[in-house]
Amino acid sequence: MTRMNGKVAFITGAGGGQGAAEAELFAREGASLVLSDVDASRVAAIAAKVEKAGARAIWCKQDVTIEADWVSAVEKAQQTFGALHVLVNNAGTISRQGIANTELANWNRTLDVNLTGAMLGMKHCAPAMRDAGGGAIINVSSTAGLGAHYDAAYTASKWGLRGLTKSASVEFVEWNIRVNSIHPGQIVDTSFYREGSPGHAESGRLSVPMQRQGTPLECAQLVLFLASDEASYITGAEIAIDGGYSAAGGLWLRNRLRDTLAASSPHP
Repeated sequence: MTRMNGKVAFITGAGGGQGAAEAELFAREGASLVLSDVDASRVAAIAAKVEKAGARAIWCKQDVTIEADWVSAVEKAQQTFGALHVLVNNAGTISRQGIANTELANWNRTLDVNLTGAMLGMKHCAPAMRDAGGGAIINVSSTAGLGAHYDAAYTASKWGLRGLTKSASVEFVEWNIRVNSIHPGQIVDTSFYREGSPGHAESGRLSVPMQRQGTPLECAQLVLFLASDEASYITGAEIAIDGGYSAAGGLWLRNRLRDTLAASSPHP
């Protein structure tokens, strides 16, 4: 595969889940990789894995909320590869608190990681991408950025990222940089399901019209498309990858409950 031959891609949150899937897929398609994560051991393992498969990769421990970490990472990328063409703002966190019980520190941390981190990434990567002739930025938002979610800070941050993507797509068009957001729904192997109660996965599946959860690889395939020249006329877009969840809203689950109740009710 050669869709990313000659391209250098920076992927945050690459230590697992969607970020790791993106790293492995981009590597198979010929990209050189800059991988970062707050967990050094996990991202180092992913970098070693893609290198063993034949890709060029460097890694760094990075807190996306710290501007100096971005400066250092971009400098390392340019020193190693001489250019930067793709940024995937994949790093994120979830707080699991509603408005009434939100702690300010939790609120601030969630917005710092999910929104400010992406802004800092674009601020420091876009000039390098401009100097390389242009490129693509993919911001990983959520279906929570298209509707509502019980986690207030998470929802606000993902709506903010959606708006930030729109703004960046207009600002960076003169630099030949495309900026789009993807909005995953129920995806297996994410922190939401790893850390949630055992019932989260099943209740999530039942709310999806396709009646299954998506995979990190399916998200990675969408990110790869948006990063590639195949998406050369797409910018400022927001693309749901959710098995129909955002299209159906609560209607699907409501109809399923109605049908279930009707089937279980005694007939006259």
